[in-house]
Amino acid sequence: MLVAMVVAVPLGIAAATWRGSFVDHAAMAVAMGGMAIPNFWLGPLLAIVFAVELGWLPVSGRGGIDHLVLPAVSLGVALAAMLARMTRASLLEELREPYVRAARARGISRARAVIVHAFRNSLIPVVTILGLQFGAVLTGAVITETIFSWPGIGRLLIQSIGFRDYPLVQGCILLIAVTYVAVNLLTDLAYGLLDPRIRYQ
Repeated sequence: MLVAMVVAVPLGIAAATWRGSFVDHAAMAVAMGGMAIPNFWLGPLLAIVFAVELGWLPVSGRGGIDHLVLPAVSLGVALAAMLARMTRASLLEELREPYVRAARARGISRARAVIVHAFRNSLIPVVTILGLQFGAVLTGAVITETIFSWPGIGRLLIQSIGFRDYPLVQGCILLIAVTYVAVNLLTDLAYGLLDPRIRYQ
């Protein structure tokens, strides 16, 4: 999730700010590429390039922060692509609003008008996508955990199904469901922090 946000938010802001320019087209091309690449192909590719050929990162297993880099990038690329497109679309809608033009007319710089005023108001759809995709990332990590031999809950769930350990399967599914519901609740609560109108209602 952190990899996705770090990559997606700047890309989406840059694409919306310079709409129709080379920056916009390049950012959206990167986003489309990220959406088109499946993680079961990207994971082994990253392992071959950065672990086997260059030797910068470990191939698999659990250890320090360096063991997290390849699995996190493999999982975060598709989510980052979706978030970048959503950030761009939502921010473009806000930039057309009269309050942005009024802020610019008062002498506020373009960067401040975009970041302080428009970006915060455009975050609700982005936060919604983050909340919805959290469950998908949690359950979709099975492939990535298998590729990088990471002992996560997705891999544990698959192994428990293979061994027909039904109590463990139920426990894993219950944990995933509770986590998903909790994240959606936090997403709803975040709406009130982002938009005072929701909080007052």
